[in-house]
Amino acid sequence: MLRVGITGQEGFIGKHLYNSLGLFPDEFILLPFKRDYFKDLDELDRFVSSCDTIVHLASLNRHNDVDILYNTNIELTNILAASLKRTKSKAHILFSSSTQENRDNQYGASKRESRGILKQWAIHSGGIFTGMIIPNVFGPFGIPRYNSVVATFCHQLTHGEAPRIETDGDIGLIYVGELVMKIIEQIRLRENNYELIINHTNKIKVSALLGLLSGFKKEYQDSGVIPALNNPFEMNLFNSFRSYMPIEEYFPVKFTPHVDDRGAFVELIRLNVGGQVSFSTTKPGVTRGNHFHTRKIERFAVVKGKALIQLRRIGSSEVLDFWLSGDQPAYVDMPIWYTHNIKNVGEEELYTIFWINEFYNPKDPDTFFEVV
Repeated sequence: MLRVGITGQEGFIGKHLYNSLGLFPDEFILLPFKRDYFKDLDELDRFVSSCDTIVHLASLNRHNDVDILYNTNIELTNILAASLKRTKSKAHILFSSSTQENRDNQYGASKRESRGILKQWAIHSGGIFTGMIIPNVFGPFGIPRYNSVVATFCHQLTHGEAPRIETDGDIGLIYVGELVMKIIEQIRLRENNYELIINHTNKIKVSALLGLLSGFKKEYQDSGVIPALNNPFEMNLFNSFRSYMPIEEYFPVKFTPHVDDRGAFVELIRLNVGGQVSFSTTKPGVTRGNHFHTRKIERFAVVKGKALIQLRRIGSSEVLDFWLSGDQPAYVDMPIWYTHNIKNVGEEELYTIFWINEFYNPKDPDTFFEVV
């Protein structure tokens, strides 16, 4: 098993990589990294000497003072390189550089020079180094106005702001989940590659990107309709969009009952995609679920009885509680990377209808068990 540490573990890519490596407990032992290690050299040396693999992601992406941005990124890399030398490490170091390396800006320069520092360490120490040159990355939980234009647009649209296009050109993008799997491939490979180009997986005009996201807001956030998702990029974009919605304010969404002398009729879901619909009964006091998905879209609709639906984002201790009742049928949609469950908190059987956008495939279930 490989002992893996990630500098910048709490950042956008770092969190996704840490959580994804955790899906392979038979391959990797995760060694947590704290930001303070860059200031405590004894702790940093202990961390470095314990790792077989270090993914160096810690850096500033943006700063009002470009000199601070440049100096910080170079300093962090030099501190890590010095620790590698002190501990005589033979670890495999992976570094996230940027396609901005060849642009005339301080961020690109800091990435280019940092890659060079770690390359020289590997050459002189006998260590292994992979210098990844990465395009624009998007995905759930990115920081708006910092990580990507996707994060900015998603946050603005889901919070009632009006996005503005400053320059309408083509942009190459890679989904964070795709990038993470490429990093994991390199961790497994353990080979020198001083300049590994990670190509973007999609190219889109900024105006077209905003058009897709605006459509998600109109159909999904405003109307509860699952939109047509024509390819993996649109699926990834939709799941990213959902992650920015204020879910505590939005859910549960109450259905509109149509009542007459015969009884009541409720429309559960409008779909522009396929999927699978299931029905369950749950006895009083019983809990179902306690799992999460990394790509699937799932809806829990309570139509009879009383239920508590709980969500917790992976890596967080905060639990979100949603109380639903068949007296006023409602639904909650499950965000990706949130473990979730449903418990019958009433005295009668709980009736729940589930929709998920994929047929269940036991060879690729995208279902990972973790207690909320």
